[in-house]
Amino acid sequence: MRIEDYALIGDMQSAALVGLNGSIDWLCLPRFDSPSCFGALLGDEGHGQWWLGPAGSGHAPATRRRYRGETLVLESEWDTPGGTVRVIDFMPARQTNPDLVRIVEGVSGTVEMSTEIRIRFDYGRIVPWVRRDGDLLHAVGGPDSVWLHSPVPLHSDGYSHEGTFQVSAGERVAFLFTWHPSHEPRPVEIDPFEQLTETEALWAEWVEQCCYKGPWREAVVRSLITLKALTYAPTGGIVAAPTTSLPEDLGGVRNWDYRFCWLRDATMTLEALIGAGYLQEARDWRAWLLRAIAGRAEDLQIMYGVAGERRLPEMEIGWLPGYEGSRPVRIGNGAVNQLQLDVYGEVMNSLYLSRTSGMEPDRRAWTIQRRLIGYVEDHWDEPDEGLWEVRGPRRHFTHSKVMCWVALDRAIKYVEVLGQDGPVERWKEVRARIHAEICDKAFDPVRGTFTQAYGSQELDAALLLIPIVGFLPPEDPRVIGTIEAVERELLVDGFVLRYPVARDNDVDGLPGGEGSFLACSFWLAEALAMIGRREDAVELFERLLALRNDVGLLSEEYDPRYGRLVGNFPQAFSHVPLIHTARALS
Repeated sequence: MRIEDYALIGDMQSAALVGLNGSIDWLCLPRFDSPSCFGALLGDEGHGQWWLGPAGSGHAPATRRRYRGETLVLESEWDTPGGTVRVIDFMPARQTNPDLVRIVEGVSGTVEMSTEIRIRFDYGRIVPWVRRDGDLLHAVGGPDSVWLHSPVPLHSDGYSHEGTFQVSAGERVAFLFTWHPSHEPRPVEIDPFEQLTETEALWAEWVEQCCYKGPWREAVVRSLITLKALTYAPTGGIVAAPTTSLPEDLGGVRNWDYRFCWLRDATMTLEALIGAGYLQEARDWRAWLLRAIAGRAEDLQIMYGVAGERRLPEMEIGWLPGYEGSRPVRIGNGAVNQLQLDVYGEVMNSLYLSRTSGMEPDRRAWTIQRRLIGYVEDHWDEPDEGLWEVRGPRRHFTHSKVMCWVALDRAIKYVEVLGQDGPVERWKEVRARIHAEICDKAFDPVRGTFTQAYGSQELDAALLLIPIVGFLPPEDPRVIGTIEAVERELLVDGFVLRYPVARDNDVDGLPGGEGSFLACSFWLAEALAMIGRREDAVELFERLLALRNDVGLLSEEYDPRYGRLVGNFPQAFSHVPLIHTARALS
């Protein structure tokens, strides 16, 4: 199926993708970054899949689907000649072990249903040993063990299990899928119907805290729920996406594992949550951050595992053919070893925002922040891999320098506004030097625009953040010129590219193209509003909202060549600027 044909369910420790046809094609347990037990998303049904739908339908798509109110409980409905049937999919808040619940409800008439389940551990590589225990199936393979409670008989067909049953109006049939480590005893079975009520109540209570009341509330709330679903509850870490290797270029090699906590993505997510009134998430994330980056400032990484792990080695999985043949499939992410100076600015900015939004001070946090600023003072003038994690040579990327300026600027504000101690005069001197160098070396006076890097003629959509982070005021002619240059040179079918990949592949060291980057398009909408072009900003924003799938989710990019969403899904880095832009336009 297309990437946009999937919906997300999760328990804030892991997540599953449910297809429009009733098939769960992606689920990693027990964590976001664990090996999959359903991996058909990156292969076929033989790599793990659980389909549930009307019998004889040929896995036809649901007639309609939606989330139940402002929750992460998904319901899909099929209209058939015999009647209408509904499937409710959700993952309840975790107690001891992760559970996945599928409830079939008869809406009208009588419908014959069918289910097929293929459990495959280790990204589809391990076919488990399966035995029957009453109405339970027990699958074991290496460290993984799954119990499937099925109220209908399932028979073995090769390496899958299948069953058919009928459901009439008013009847409910519940399936329960529970994972646990194979060396532990069978977990206690939950009540699916009680958990449905509790899960709906949990999400409703969380959404009640939202303070956004603007005209795009539905889109903002769905994005907030998605961001909350990408939070790893035990630690407060926030993953960029729940998937790996969904391609940025269909059939190409731009396939990355996003199931980790990027400081950049997480800080922007944090800002969106704070702006909507969710301070507890800010506290949890700050605690995660301080644990993850504890140690020497020079050892700061751009990303960590959900519990703060530092080693995330990248490897290729040769037995998976990839989404629509997009190879290689990767797990881990080699960008963990890159130097990306912009993250220092993002961390400082988000922590400053947290404090000015009412979060209590933390003396240990300021000690660590001062060490980070000391590193910026000594290294801001070095080349790096930049925001886009290029795999070409290091450069003096303009956005990285701007965010070093932001790091110093927020440190100064910590002293002047929040009363912290620090060498503010020295910091001001360094801040001024960074500002002067950027304006001298990164600005093209002939074209009237900032450029991607010192000495480069190329543009970069990250330059749109210059007025948003406060480096220059929106009315500055250099800001206006940069925004207009992005409109001239980086728009494709009205949406924004990160940078001109096709013209200069040595920037990122990779072949092939990619789609329009959704975050960049949201940045353009916000920047247009800042320079007084509100009508254009609203028009672009609403075009972007129209790219969301039927349940309000966005991937990383939109490819106008195919009219499809591409990249990992759903993507925090797309939903965060959606929230920011909605607030800016409201």
